[in-house]
Amino acid sequence: MQKPSLPKGTRDFSPEEVQKREYIINILKKHFSTYSFHPIETPSFENLSTLTGKYGEEGDRLIFKILNSGDFLKKVKPEDLEANPASVTTKVSDKALRYDLTVPFARYVVQHQNEINFPFRRYQIQPVWRADRPQKGRFREFYQCDADIVGSTSLWQEIELIQLYDACYTELGLGTEIHINNRKVLSGLAEVANIQDQLIDFTVALDKLDKIGREKVIEEMQQKGISEDAIAKLSPVFDINGSFAEQTEALKEVLSTSEIGLEGIDELNFINENLVGLNSADLVLNLTLARGLEYYTGSILEVKAKGVEMGSIGGGGRYNDLTGIFGLKNMPGVGVSFGLDRTYLVLEELGLFPDFDDSKVKILFINFGENEARESIKLVQKLRGSGIQSELYPDNAKLKKQFSYGDKGGFTHVVMIGGDEIENQTLSLKDLKTGDQQTIEQGKLVDFINGLS
Repeated sequence: MQKPSLPKGTRDFSPEEVQKREYIINILKKHFSTYSFHPIETPSFENLSTLTGKYGEEGDRLIFKILNSGDFLKKVKPEDLEANPASVTTKVSDKALRYDLTVPFARYVVQHQNEINFPFRRYQIQPVWRADRPQKGRFREFYQCDADIVGSTSLWQEIELIQLYDACYTELGLGTEIHINNRKVLSGLAEVANIQDQLIDFTVALDKLDKIGREKVIEEMQQKGISEDAIAKLSPVFDINGSFAEQTEALKEVLSTSEIGLEGIDELNFINENLVGLNSADLVLNLTLARGLEYYTGSILEVKAKGVEMGSIGGGGRYNDLTGIFGLKNMPGVGVSFGLDRTYLVLEELGLFPDFDDSKVKILFINFGENEARESIKLVQKLRGSGIQSELYPDNAKLKKQFSYGDKGGFTHVVMIGGDEIENQTLSLKDLKTGDQQTIEQGKLVDFINGLS
């Protein structure tokens, strides 16, 4: 007999867990709509060529490739497979599960450009897959909730997306730090250190500063071939601190010879100076924030929850040339992603989920037999028609078993209709919390229950 199991990095969700996830999603959808974002969906898998080369070397390794179906391998000669397995594998796999929602969105924009009204504001809530090592808050299958704007280079859009983060997490009761940096600043630092061709190696190492510390970051840069002279020129970045304005002012000195670096500083200052109306979020300038993705060209954002040890629960940035990889030039874009699973874990750890069952009336009808069930089901349908959750126990089981089902199922009341009640057109209604029981007319049940809500 086979023992049931799940693939590593995936999960089943109980009714309670689904309810909590939907609570988060509904709040996100509400604010996405308020901010004038429109919903779209894309397939769970894309052509492999659509995804590869878009996420950097580390990201490409985490793409889940899909083997072609059918008897493909039966047509491959064993000697060919042994001699050149890579070429055979390439033919076997030409599709992949989507790694994120941004690249499929870019593909969507290019394919539907003649139907879209630009600037186009879209949101998308769907699962993605990554062949990552599972750990707390990191899964191989998880949902992303994205909001993107394409068709404008305006920095007011970055400001709006920061406000969107704040609005969503404020309603969820979660205080956040929204970390911001700019890829132009990182490019400027690479230019000052004369390591432009090693920008990705530099940013991937720098992004780990909070996790592994300065010495380990320098060690990783050295292992990637970044010279001691370059590291020395970049070392002031490790020590810059103070307020947002103080940090950007200090950074100007380091980047004084880099035009693109100074442009990045100007963009950061514009966002900081014009950002208003935050409720529970703090904007934090984080010069080590690098996010090792190749498609960001301007602002980089990452959201961290206050009061809990957890990685980022959201992130995003500007990608002004992403659609260019699919042949559509000069289509600027900026977007953010909400990590549903990590947000769930944070809300759970901090006890921020509401009590969903306490405010809802839920009625269980006891089954005394076929005649009684026939009368009960009529009232069940009337209650459901009025939006009241109700259920008829399916079997004429012992009362103890039926009441136990009611207790475990979170029912607030039990309705009992026996022979006498059928004759008198009444019913007995028992409150499972207080134990109080009363007789009421069947025709008045809906109004009575509505009065309890």
